[in-house]
Amino acid sequence: MIAGARTPFAKAGVDLAKVPPQELGRAAARECLDRSGLDPAVVEEVIFGCAGQPSDAANIARVVALNAGVPKSVPASTVHRNCASALESLTTAMDRAAAGRSKVILAGGTESMSSFPLSFPRSYADKLGRLAGAKTLTARLGVMASFRLKDFKPRISLMEGLTDPFTGLSMGQTAEKLAREWNITRQDQDAFALDSHRKACAARERLASEICPVGVPPKFEKVLDRDTGPRDTQSMEALAKLKTVFERKGGTVTPGNACGITDGAVALLLMTEEKAKADGLKPLGYLVDYLWAGLEPERMGLGPAYAMPRLLDRQGLTLKDIDLIELNEAFAAQVIACRKAMASESWCREHLDRGAVGEIDPARMNVNGGAIAIGHPVGATGARLVLTLLHELKRRGAKRGVGTLCIGGGQGGAVLVERD
Repeated sequence: MIAGARTPFAKAGVDLAKVPPQELGRAAARECLDRSGLDPAVVEEVIFGCAGQPSDAANIARVVALNAGVPKSVPASTVHRNCASALESLTTAMDRAAAGRSKVILAGGTESMSSFPLSFPRSYADKLGRLAGAKTLTARLGVMASFRLKDFKPRISLMEGLTDPFTGLSMGQTAEKLAREWNITRQDQDAFALDSHRKACAARERLASEICPVGVPPKFEKVLDRDTGPRDTQSMEALAKLKTVFERKGGTVTPGNACGITDGAVALLLMTEEKAKADGLKPLGYLVDYLWAGLEPERMGLGPAYAMPRLLDRQGLTLKDIDLIELNEAFAAQVIACRKAMASESWCREHLDRGAVGEIDPARMNVNGGAIAIGHPVGATGARLVLTLLHELKRRGAKRGVGTLCIGGGQGGAVLVERD
């Protein structure tokens, strides 16, 4: 990776709510190119992830690329793997480079969760079609009289997108399932969430090196230059007051110990090692390998516990060889469950056909906070994990890191990165 940049991550419905995802992507991509010091004409391909593509920016990667100044002759494609869409853009870029098809690729992800639309029942569309085709006043009145209140009841696409169609469970309900199965209490989750906020607040200056400022519409008098999620005033007392959302009776998952609904974008400029050396460029780090894993959709939060150990095994590494881990905090319960699963001899024997992976050292995981504080713009987070990881490895003079996350629908993804 030669360069990278991201927008601030902002709570949906607030500062960046009126900035469309194609503009968020453009801001990150343009900043990434500027930081690289390279002419956009050197880019041979653009790949961006987006989980909720807007109808007015089909193949959003192409729109981002052109608006960012990438030449029209450069092809662009959009990828979608739910929460790992941006990570999919990176792994796809790795495969393209390994196959010798492209040497310089602009990859990343963008998401405006504020912009997820409302949709209406099929009956509403059908009746509108009949109304448009009615030839006489009598026919038109007849169609209008057929409308019922239920025809106007909107469907919330954001809620539908965060519900697994196979099991019917929302992502929060899958987290509740893991909390019960692994005996994770509400207090455990709130304590984890508080730690995420404290680390993210302490890391504001460090994280600023990743971020490009974005003007806030409509007047653009305000410029957002940092993430809006981390709260200096967060406390166990405040977290304890929040009501559970997904299971009212006996539930433990709240808005405070889950990731926020977020807007944001990330862009990374990837180049083959041979090309970078030929051009005299010193990379920020290397993408070494990746692995995708599948699991039960109702336990989707355990995705990292499936993907990361298999990736390490394939590379002949153990947890002790990994200096830093970025494990996406979709829910506190899910992260804690992953840590418990990897430390469990019986679970690893049953699900990974190997002994216990080991305990993840908390001092090496999400050292700058995670999505509970920073936010999780679904289509962008995978690239954010890698960008943050490489910057922190550089600051520490460390060598090796893993970025990993769970994926709605029952998958896990992990990527291994290294620095010289």
